[in-house]
Amino acid sequence: MDATTWIDLLRHGQPVGGRRYRGQRDDPLSERGWEQMWHAVSGATPWQQIISSPLIRCHAFAQALSERLEIPLVADERLRELGYGQWEGKSPAQLKEHDPQILSRYFHDPYTHRPPGAEYIGDFISRVAAAYDEALSLHRGKHLLIVAHAGVIRAIIARELKAPPEALFRMHVETAHLSRIRIDGERPPTLMFHGRDRV
Repeated sequence: MDATTWIDLLRHGQPVGGRRYRGQRDDPLSERGWEQMWHAVSGATPWQQIISSPLIRCHAFAQALSERLEIPLVADERLRELGYGQWEGKSPAQLKEHDPQILSRYFHDPYTHRPPGAEYIGDFISRVAAAYDEALSLHRGKHLLIVAHAGVIRAIIARELKAPPEALFRMHVETAHLSRIRIDGERPPTLMFHGRDRV
């Protein structure tokens, strides 16, 4: 039987400025966000490799955790959040101020109702998949921790469950919560849990 690979997916904590469509805007974690992240890893720490988005709301914590646990860290540009174009930095309330249905249309059909200047969903899914597949190839049989964004985590889980791209926004990913995927030679990739606040 092939060696089992475990992948833990950890979303960043709350950034400075509260809830906004940040995309690739590089806001740091708030004090509360740091607390959330340390709480999330306050139990077992089984990881042998950390892979992080390069954006500071992920990478700053990943680097601190890497140093504390003395395990290697790699930043992968392909794990950046989905680019939201003209929506970046805006809160849901700001977006709906002049168009109350703007978010509803996007969540139901992100292809047709893409924000102006936003990254194409298909391109986003492809780049995340390339990063994820490379991580699996390089670290087969290890327990990985990927520190990333809600969109990245949705894209990885949807890929492993063979869900269509339209399913991405049917999955809630809370700040500083964990999901775990198991890959072995016996079963298809299996989502072991989703949305825990600590290991």
